[in-house]
Amino acid sequence: MKLQSNATRITARAVTSATLLYCSLAAAQTSAPTFPDAKQSDPQANAVMQGFPPPPDKTARFSDGSASKFPAYRWSFSHLRELMPSAEVSRGEGPIAMLPREERDLGSVKLTTMDGASMTFDEALQKTYADGIVVLHKGKIVYERYFGAGAPLRPHAGFSLTKSFVGTLASMLVSEGKLDPSAPVIKYVPELKSSAYGDVTVRQAMDMLVNAKYSENYADPNAEIWNYSRAGGWIPTRPDYTGPRTYYDFLVTLQKQGEPGEIFAYNTVTAEVVAWIVQRATGQRLADLLSEKIWSKIGAEKDAYFVVDSIGTASGGGGFNMTLRDLARFGETMRNKGQFNGQQIIPTPVVEDMTKGGDKQIFATGGYKTLPGWSYRAFWWVTNNDHGAYMGRGIYGQALYVDPKAEMVIARFASHAIAGNPYNDPISLPAYAAVADELMRSTEAGDRNPK
Repeated sequence: MKLQSNATRITARAVTSATLLYCSLAAAQTSAPTFPDAKQSDPQANAVMQGFPPPPDKTARFSDGSASKFPAYRWSFSHLRELMPSAEVSRGEGPIAMLPREERDLGSVKLTTMDGASMTFDEALQKTYADGIVVLHKGKIVYERYFGAGAPLRPHAGFSLTKSFVGTLASMLVSEGKLDPSAPVIKYVPELKSSAYGDVTVRQAMDMLVNAKYSENYADPNAEIWNYSRAGGWIPTRPDYTGPRTYYDFLVTLQKQGEPGEIFAYNTVTAEVVAWIVQRATGQRLADLLSEKIWSKIGAEKDAYFVVDSIGTASGGGGFNMTLRDLARFGETMRNKGQFNGQQIIPTPVVEDMTKGGDKQIFATGGYKTLPGWSYRAFWWVTNNDHGAYMGRGIYGQALYVDPKAEMVIARFASHAIAGNPYNDPISLPAYAAVADELMRSTEAGDRNPK
């Protein structure tokens, strides 16, 4: 596939293949490669998938892998259900929970990146290939922008933000007594007895403390991620492919390489296992369970959806797609300790347990250099900073950042040229903190000078 602007030709080297799921070039590179910037790679400006039919060199297809290459995936991430099968997550029949507006010029907020560079918030969004951002302060929209293929009512891939929804559902089931966190995984999914999860507890799986032999290193053609992606239908398969064709078939093949509970080993397959557990514990499909417990209660504007495998199994590790304002509504629910839209949606003790974080020493074994002092609990990333901030994270820059002290929620979609967040965090995390500080300063100034 060839996609180019008038000013920039995207060479074969620049469009290095990246599947729509969990490619992390960061593991194999010591310095960031050069890619076209956000404006040069803008799918609208480059007329990607425009026309009836679009020109061949502007067409993104699943079958030949072109939709999963940069910069074409800057269009694809906002159109996954046009490329892959999906399962609807219903918003229900209730009214939309309106988000009041009190617009602020946050784009000019200044920040200093982890690398010492100075820039504005608007510049940070461009540097990190944002597709859209919503900032809430005290429940009001103070800043909302869309770029590229992003649009207010268009769902976007959440990738690993999905995990935070699954972790929340699992935690709610624990609170309801429908899931025993101390029980072995095989109590709910005996099919995993001979796998890496055969001696793992539900709690260990929820906190990513499973040492499975599983790699997401795309530099390795034998990495397990390839069969995971084929099994889930994220990438096309060759006619002679004989491997697993569903998530269930793949998960039972995973083997252990160390004892559970000793290291933090973040990977997508463990989230898929927890998704399997919650479905077994409730007898409900993941899409229906999420709709019943959360999505139909937050006053969402739009139905959401999961991408699914060949037998309709939702990807609990990275397949959830939603609109940005609806993601912000979920974040506001979390900020208010589970209460939103006039009801207690998530029990307060559940939110408090998830956001207290986990063992910082075990988290440090994961080697996340941009997240010093952080921890992890129930698929939420916890900063342990003095604001008590925590977040859901997804590759290519997806984020739901909740700052209780600043009374702020930031929801962001992106299509960064590199999947791994180590290339995103040095700009994005200081940007979120700078906006939080600005909102707190303005609140304090208003308190001192009431109208």
